[in-house]
Amino acid sequence: MTPNIHELSDRARDVFRMVVEAYLETGAPIGSRTIAKLSTLNLSPASIRNVMQDLEELGLLAAPHTSAGRMPTDTGLRLFVDGMMQAMEPSAEERAAIESQVVQPGPIEEALAATTAALSGLSACAGLVFVPKREVRLRQIAFVPLSRDQALAVLVAEDGTVENRVVALPEGTSASALAEAANYVSAMFSGLTLAEARARLEREIAAERQALDGAARALIERGLAVWSEDGERRPVLIVRGQARLIDAAAAADLDRVRDLLDDLDGKQEVAGLLDRAREANATRIFIGAENNLFALSGSAVIARPFHGLDGRVVGVVGVIGPTRLNYARIVPMVDFTAGALARLMP
Repeated sequence: MTPNIHELSDRARDVFRMVVEAYLETGAPIGSRTIAKLSTLNLSPASIRNVMQDLEELGLLAAPHTSAGRMPTDTGLRLFVDGMMQAMEPSAEERAAIESQVVQPGPIEEALAATTAALSGLSACAGLVFVPKREVRLRQIAFVPLSRDQALAVLVAEDGTVENRVVALPEGTSASALAEAANYVSAMFSGLTLAEARARLEREIAAERQALDGAARALIERGLAVWSEDGERRPVLIVRGQARLIDAAAAADLDRVRDLLDDLDGKQEVAGLLDRAREANATRIFIGAENNLFALSGSAVIARPFHGLDGRVVGVVGVIGPTRLNYARIVPMVDFTAGALARLMP
């Protein structure tokens, strides 16, 4: 059972803090002699060694090698993050760098990717954003002929977004059939999701209630199918800055980095992890073996949900990196990014 931070003596807390802070800065274990030289604890190396041994028995520290110093375990990092960390708010420059990406014109997906890349650069981690498949509700559709066998289908959603897709024209489709199809969709399917529109069209066809010629009906079916299939393929997870995971410290542990990059390739599993953070009202921190997905790579994930105008959780933003993250700096940065993305959401 993990001890409460208040159960440690003042001396144990001071030594524990120094070990953790040294590890977060260097990624390396620290020895008792180094702590004795750097600290104002007025303790001998032998006394510090005894305290470190006690902390190791509590499961908070570990020695990677017999002759090496100590470094925090995942349990120790959890105790530090929950009980001792003092957060540092993002600077004005950091806030401006994030917000400048949110206000860029263009599709929401591009703003999400740009903001994630900015977060990656500021945190020196890989940036992650997870957005569940969006249920587009139709306002209207127009069909613009491109050639004898192709047309551009222009979808306008209720939230004002516009998307274009090229669809194949049924043989013999006339200009009047294009107009008929567009008018029918706008009149019959406005306010419906793509799935609801397809279901209604099938019911109308089965009941033989649709007043459409064969070409117009086939065009509508193809148009709805294109968007539905595209929505299923649309990535729900955006990852930016994987190269930042390979720093000088990581070069000495390439197997861990390789495991982490392999984990990130399994996007469905990573998306599942971030989906768990959607249920939280605050930032979630997953450290090392606390999560099976990143147990081998020894990595940490900091993630926070963000909301739409109606208050619903619409996605999760965060970072992933080694467990020696600067949690005090990065946690508030992820919080700020989540707030900025919330202002972007419809």
